[in-house]
Amino acid sequence: SDAVAGDRRPVFRYLPHPVVAIGGLVAFLDRRRNREQRSFNDRRLRGIATVAFVAGLAFALGWAAHFVVVHAKWGWAAEALAIGILVAQRSLRDHVAAVGAALAGEGLAAGRRAVAHIVGRDPQTLDEHGVARAAIESLFENFGDAVVAPVFWYLLLGLPGVLALKAINTMDSMIGHRTPRHRAFGEAAARLDTAVMFLPARIAALCLVLAAAIVPGGRPQAAQRPKQRDARQPRNINAGWPGAGGARGGRLALSGPRRYHGEPVDEPWIGDGRARATPADVERA
Repeated sequence: SDAVAGDRRPVFRYLPHPVVAIGGLVAFLDRRRNREQRSFNDRRLRGIATVAFVAGLAFALGWAAHFVVVHAKWGWAAEALAIGILVAQRSLRDHVAAVGAALAGEGLAAGRRAVAHIVGRDPQTLDEHGVARAAIESLFENFGDAVVAPVFWYLLLGLPGVLALKAINTMDSMIGHRTPRHRAFGEAAARLDTAVMFLPARIAALCLVLAAAIVPGGRPQAAQRPKQRDARQPRNINAGWPGAGGARGGRLALSGPRRYHGEPVDEPWIGDGRARATPADVERA
């Protein structure tokens, strides 16, 4: 379903995407419950309650959807459509491929514009190799988040599991940051996201190791051996696993120093290959 129709943008011009609806609820609760005049512990407890409420609501809605599809005549088709909406393989591939195509066909300025849609780092500080690396890193990280994890939790818990996962991922992306505003309120969201992504991240790394065995120029042996060391380098350990497997399997060095909102961030390098990534590496990734 996802491979054929992608993210169905025409449909969601008129209906709210589930992730957008969850994001709206999280933003509302963040405004109402995470007020600066409250104490650190109060904000932490309110954050825990918010995470429990949003994840529980998503799980309950998933059960309601499951009940409908089980008893409806064409329920299997509705379930396939729902999974196609919640798994983002096609849109992930299209967005990253657009960066490689823009960089190869129109040059650095076009590549920067394309990569700005999928990464948070400052695109104007990136050279052509930095643009290519940013696209590849986003691809590997989101392969775990947007493809492997939804499939994993769907196989384990069905629609309730995948919808709860999307709620947890959304909360982590919105409030799970160690900033003054969200250090307390978003702590539970960040910890829960780390927990639910623990196994999917490692499965994603294994998938990339296996892919390195069939992609021309891949190094499956190198992808296996040192990935544990590299996977522990980034601040987000779960993102580090597919990043490490993909970097070493693709003969690349990823991550490294970059800038966010004008501020330098000294991230360690992952992998022992080339840092000078090219549009051809984007296509291979």
